[in-house]
Amino acid sequence: MTDIAEPDSNGFRTGFLAIVGRPNVGKSTLLNHLIGQKISITSRKAQTTRHRVTGVLTNDTHQFVFVDTPGFQKQHSNALHRAMNRSVTQTLSDVDVVLFVIEAGRFTAPDRVVLELLPANVPVVLVINKVDRIADKAQLLPFIAAMAGERDFAAIVPLSAETGANADELLKACGPLLPEQAAIFDADDITDRSERFLAAEFIREKLFRLLGEELPYGLAVEIEKFELDGPVRRIFAAIIVDRPSHKAMVIGRGGEKLKRVSSEARVDLEKLFDGPVYLEVWVKVKGGWADDERALKSLGIE
Repeated sequence: MTDIAEPDSNGFRTGFLAIVGRPNVGKSTLLNHLIGQKISITSRKAQTTRHRVTGVLTNDTHQFVFVDTPGFQKQHSNALHRAMNRSVTQTLSDVDVVLFVIEAGRFTAPDRVVLELLPANVPVVLVINKVDRIADKAQLLPFIAAMAGERDFAAIVPLSAETGANADELLKACGPLLPEQAAIFDADDITDRSERFLAAEFIREKLFRLLGEELPYGLAVEIEKFELDGPVRRIFAAIIVDRPSHKAMVIGRGGEKLKRVSSEARVDLEKLFDGPVYLEVWVKVKGGWADDERALKSLGIE
């Protein structure tokens, strides 16, 4: 990281905020909205996020370093899901604030599992997401009252990550909870993740979105080459699948699905990088990768 940019005056507050919750409550959508740019992939399928993704928001008085985490779950026990759960618990041990995200009107057994993981010595802000889906907002009041009895939350903020409604109130609630210290990142940084990592994630998002229920969870993306050629980023990516039948699903009839994945990912990457992208994508079969600790490590999942 280069020299820390202003502001670094007395009274400035900087800290790490973990965004945690069960799968599919809108954690990645919330992160993207808060920093004003898409860096964490989203889909309607649970367990889209596999890595810790850091998003940085800096204003005149604060630097918020948000850490999006995989959804914690106990349904599966292969090496991939163990690594994802481990990512959540490790993140919780080293942050200043926890944002515990649930859905408006729903507090499930999996939500309670996550709540019980949260450290007692870290302030927890309850984020009640998807309030835009509640037609009668008066119904939220008894739900908020019931949730207030579950833990001594530092704040309770109902919002919509999708529309951004009330997101500013979340920042207001979190600001005073951060330690008083200078900025950690430059003022214009939005993430600590590399362009190579973001390219792999954007391709994986398209696979989740375009394959729908057909998608095998034994799927990953590995960037085999990432080159800068003047203004052009040349990206060569392998989609890793568990079985030959999965390869056929990803490629599609006449290569249609793979072409669409590549095309839509390239468009998003050109927006992200603000420049032209050449993207070449192919499919590899690597049986049992999701339960192979060494394979996970090579893909950056630890």
